[in-house]
Amino acid sequence: MSSTCAIPARGQTGSEDHNGALLQSWPGASRVASSKVTGIQYLGAGSEEKTPAAATDTAASKRSKTDGEEDLFRPDPQYDEASYNPEGQVDIYGAKSAVEPPRPLLELGRQQYTSGMYDESSTLLGEKNPLLPGLSIYGDWRTAVAYNNNNGKDVAQIATRLNLDVDLKLTGTERIHAFFTPLQKGNADFTRFEFGGAYGNGKFNGEFDLNPQTLFFEGDFGSLYSGFSGNEASFDLPFTVGLFPLFLQNGIWANDAILGGAVSLPAKNSAALGLSNFDVTFFAAFDNVDNAGIIGADKGDNHLANLYGVTAFIDAFDGYIETGYGLVQGRDERDGLLTHFLTGAYSRRYANTVSNSTRLFANFGDDPEGKSDGFAIISENSLITSLPSTLLPYANFFAGFGNPQPLVDGNGAGILKNVGINFETDALTGYPKLDDSGSNVFGGAVGLQYLFNLDQQLVFEAAMVQPFEDDGIGAKDAQYGFGVRYQIPIDRAWLFRADATYQILEGGDEDNFGIRAEIRRKF
Repeated sequence: MSSTCAIPARGQTGSEDHNGALLQSWPGASRVASSKVTGIQYLGAGSEEKTPAAATDTAASKRSKTDGEEDLFRPDPQYDEASYNPEGQVDIYGAKSAVEPPRPLLELGRQQYTSGMYDESSTLLGEKNPLLPGLSIYGDWRTAVAYNNNNGKDVAQIATRLNLDVDLKLTGTERIHAFFTPLQKGNADFTRFEFGGAYGNGKFNGEFDLNPQTLFFEGDFGSLYSGFSGNEASFDLPFTVGLFPLFLQNGIWANDAILGGAVSLPAKNSAALGLSNFDVTFFAAFDNVDNAGIIGADKGDNHLANLYGVTAFIDAFDGYIETGYGLVQGRDERDGLLTHFLTGAYSRRYANTVSNSTRLFANFGDDPEGKSDGFAIISENSLITSLPSTLLPYANFFAGFGNPQPLVDGNGAGILKNVGINFETDALTGYPKLDDSGSNVFGGAVGLQYLFNLDQQLVFEAAMVQPFEDDGIGAKDAQYGFGVRYQIPIDRAWLFRADATYQILEGGDEDNFGIRAEIRRKF
C-alpha cells in the first residue's frame, strides 16, 4: 500500500499527523490518523484544520491511560462528505479493478459471478430456499505437441483433449453437475496424430467417448429443510449422490470418480477436545472403484469392489490435520476380500522459515496377488524466502515399504504422484515419469519455483528413486530425473506451457526423456 504509515498519537511521542496515514492498532498503544486525500477523519484524531490543543491533549491523555484490552477498539471513522473522494478509497487498495474472466461457452438463466439487480426468484422449494436456476457449460481445451521416449518407445505426436463441465444450478446450495471428456477413451488414449518416432504409427487416431465421467447431485439438507419447513435450519449438512469425484490428501490418497454418495459435518468445534474447527465426511461407493489391490494391477476392472470410508480435517496443535480410513470390499469373483486403508497428515509453518506437510499412508488386508500390505511416509517442505509468494525453494522426501497404494485412483497413478514434476505425466501425450509406486524405495525431489510477478511460473527440479529391494512391483534399480517447466498466460483465456525431462534409469534400461509444448484455452 503506497503512502501509508502508522503514527503514534500526540502526547505519546509528539509526532505530527501525515497525509495518507493508515490507522493501525496494537495492544497498549494509541494512534490517530487523518487523510487529506481520502477525506476520512477518525474520531479523536488530529486533522489539517487542527483540533484545539486542549481537547487533543485531553483525549490523548485519556487514551494513554488505557492499556491492553481497553485500547484494542476504536470508533468507526467519520466521513467528511464535502471532501470525500471515492477514487481515493479505491487507490488505498492499489487502484485495483475488476478482472473479467473468460465466460463459459453457454450461460442460460442466472449467470455465475455477476452483479445484481436480479429478478425475483421462484419459491418452488420454499421461500427460505429460493430457486436460482442457471445452466452453464465451461472447461478447457488442451492441445500439445511432444516427442517422448518412454520405456524404450519413442513417439512424436500432437494430441488434444477437451474437458467439459455441465453445471445446472438449482438453488444457492443445490445443483446437478456432469463432466465429459469426449476426445479420449479411458485415461490413457487421447485423440492424436503420431507423426514421428520409431513407434509412431504415422496416422490420425480418433479416440471418442460421450459418456459422462462424473454425474452427480449435490446439495445441503439444512437448506432443503429450511425451504420445505419454512423454519431456519440450525445445521448445515451438505451431501452428494451419484458418480462424483473423491479427491483427498491433494489427490494422493484418493483421486477418482466413484458411484455412491457422501455427507459432511462441516465447520464443527469441540470445547471438550479443544478443537476450534473440524470437518468430518462419510462416503461410500458401490461401483466405479479403481483400486489396484482388490482388482489386481493388470485387470483394470472397476466393478469388482465396494468402498466405505470417513475422512476428517482438523485445526489443532498449531497446524492442520487430515486423517481418514477406508475399507475396500471385493465382490463377484473378488467376494470376501477386504483391504483397509489409513492416512494421516499434519501441516504447519515452523519459525516462519519452513512450511512442512508430513503425510502417512498405510494399507493392509487381502489381495488376489498377496501384495496389499504397505506403508509410506512423504515429507513436503518449502522454504519461506524474502519473496514468500513468488520464490519457493522446495524439498520433498519419501520412503515406502511393502506395496503402499492409494485408496482409489482412476488414473492408475501411484502413491508418489505429487512428490514433484518428475513423478507426474501430462495426461495427454504419454510424457514420461519416474516410478511412483513407492514400493520398497526411498528418495525425493528438490526444486525451485519462481512465479515472477504472479504472472508466470518457472520450475527446476532434480529427483531420485532409490530401491532397497526388488519386489517386482516398482523400480528395480535407481532412477534419477531432471525436469523443467514453464507456464505463462497469453491472456485471460489462453495459457502456454512447456515441459522437458530427462530420466536416467540404471540397470541397463534405456533412459527416458520428453519435451512438450502445450496451449490451453479456458472457457
